[in-house]
Amino acid sequence: MLLGTGVVLAGGAVAVAVTVWPGGETRTPSGPEPSRQTSSVNAAESSPSPSPSRTYPLSQKPRTIPAVRQHEAARGPGWKPSGGARLVVRDGALADEGRLTAGELGLAYAGEAEPRDGDVELALTGADEPRSQAYTLTVKDRRVRIAAPAEAGVFHGTRTLKQEVKGGGTAPEGVVRDEPAKPQRGFMLDIARKHFTAGWIEDRVRELGDLKYNQLGLHFSDDQGFRIESTTHPEVVSEQHLTKAQVRKILALAKSRHIEVVPEIDSPGHLGAVIAGNPGLQLVNAQGVAASGAVDISKPAAAEVVDELLDEYAGLFDGAYWHLGADEYRALMASNPEASYPQLAAAARAKYGAGATVADLATGWLNDRAKVMRGHGRTVRAWNDGFFRGGSVQADKAIQVGYWTGKEIGARPPVEYLSAGRQVVNYNDEYLYYVLGEPNQFFYPTGQRIYESWTPRVLRGTTAVSAQYDDQILGGVFAVWCDLANRQTEAQVAAGVRMPLRALSQKLWDPGKPGATWAEFRELAGRVS
Repeated sequence: MLLGTGVVLAGGAVAVAVTVWPGGETRTPSGPEPSRQTSSVNAAESSPSPSPSRTYPLSQKPRTIPAVRQHEAARGPGWKPSGGARLVVRDGALADEGRLTAGELGLAYAGEAEPRDGDVELALTGADEPRSQAYTLTVKDRRVRIAAPAEAGVFHGTRTLKQEVKGGGTAPEGVVRDEPAKPQRGFMLDIARKHFTAGWIEDRVRELGDLKYNQLGLHFSDDQGFRIESTTHPEVVSEQHLTKAQVRKILALAKSRHIEVVPEIDSPGHLGAVIAGNPGLQLVNAQGVAASGAVDISKPAAAEVVDELLDEYAGLFDGAYWHLGADEYRALMASNPEASYPQLAAAARAKYGAGATVADLATGWLNDRAKVMRGHGRTVRAWNDGFFRGGSVQADKAIQVGYWTGKEIGARPPVEYLSAGRQVVNYNDEYLYYVLGEPNQFFYPTGQRIYESWTPRVLRGTTAVSAQYDDQILGGVFAVWCDLANRQTEAQVAAGVRMPLRALSQKLWDPGKPGATWAEFRELAGRVS
């Protein structure tokens, strides 16, 4: 439909015709501009009808979760899936990413082939950066090219494209250059206190992958349950549990989404399920009262059982990271651990010399378990309240700190760990703890609060540490704890963590002040994720 035509100007000159087409596109005549000395009538008689050529407005930055960090705008039609369009890869290593994305976008997967009009091309740049998560997404000439130094980056680029075209949208013309601010972006699930079905966990893996998370923590041993099949110690396994076959399926799905699973067998506390099958390991105080969930670390048998479990599950989980727990050991929650647990004090002195304390013995336990897992090539982390000030034994410097609280006895502020050069992962219980039933003054965290006031440098409470420590803070993890397991169903948990996970994804990818308001972000989440 023609909405605008040439206009005759005073003096007989003719203005260049501009035609406005549906959708906001404009077309301008391709022929020469008429001479100012020629009348409009003569110009019309002597010049051929102009052939319109299409131009486009400058493209807008894509709207995705997390938001892309850089977009170079351009003019062009953009890209959306169309009939006959294919997905091609330039390296066979990208076949898995290619097949997945082709299926999601309704494209034909063509394998290693030259791209043509309408196609999506996935490529590795050849740079030797295996840990890189950066990517470049180029939309030009009705094609898309996603290129990265490593497969993880290519996968992240496909997640951006998937969100751009969801619901009939168009990937805007131009170049996206994108990478996360933090290398570790995780979701931790307490499957020990509450049994979650394998299918529900798989759904969370798909959700995490689309939001560019790259870690899933599984806390599968605690006082209330031990939830993965065991061959070395079947006596510790709860009636409701995941089989190893189910776990392998979860691991394969996670790997396809470039998500590492971080297992946790917490010790020497939180081992009630292990003690139920091995009652001789129970810690008791000087009056013979049992310490809930705690093993007696003066007994060699306690280390033997725990190490056998660590060795067994190191063969099941093949990721780079392992969580050793080390928090809330009951002996160290006593006002005078040495008087309350004299057998531990005696063992500490025998192993580390006169003046050694129960805290030294617990630190030695942590170091010994770290040594076991390093033998399997793992990088290990432990909760911050498993690290103690002073003493004759110090935690191995290579153990990463999972900082979650400042409420423990003798609480140490985050700067103590950072100034000592330790690497820290942020689990701040003020913002990132979703505790079923809200016991002990915990409250369900909201996405809005994370989005508007949290950053990775807010490790404890609401105050950020100095920017000088930013590189030591490796990322953050949103944790679901099931203290009151029956207070929410699986469906309620999934709904409750939905917006916090999206907000955290944004703040770990780019900790700066978001460009969209919370209301705009929430609306976007409903549309693209």
